[in-house]
Amino acid sequence: MTARVPEIKLSADELSLMSMFQGMTGATARDCLVDEKRDRVIFVIAPGQMGLAIGKEGASVKKIERAVRRPVEVVEWADDVEGLVRNALGAKFVQEVRVSDRLDGTKGVVVVVDSRKKGAVLGLGGKNAEKVRLLAKRYFDVSSLQITSEL
Repeated sequence: MTARVPEIKLSADELSLMSMFQGMTGATARDCLVDEKRDRVIFVIAPGQMGLAIGKEGASVKKIERAVRRPVEVVEWADDVEGLVRNALGAKFVQEVRVSDRLDGTKGVVVVVDSRKKGAVLGLGGKNAEKVRLLAKRYFDVSSLQITSEL
């Protein structure tokens, strides 16, 4: 399933963060989410620009974190929900992404990961799982996302 073109309204703060990000890294920011609940900023960048966005040994991200005074996370854009989930969680950990259309019209996603890596995929306090939920809902109108491991 490809992205619907969502009506995403960016605040002046988010626009200025994107401008600063692009100026400091040279990477193209497609979107910016300020996650107040987890006190972080998530940038969605153009495909193929992850190295540019992170910088040598993470220098660009560290520079931005100092400027915004909160953690910064970078996710590479993908045109489908499966690709975005893989990019947000780390493709090497994701074994399978299943998307289903529910009878009530909502979409559900089940992500299957290696059972030995499930903790790393979920992140401390589930922060990575929450990031994927935010992005999947924002771009693909996914109402539920479940991360599981099959034995």
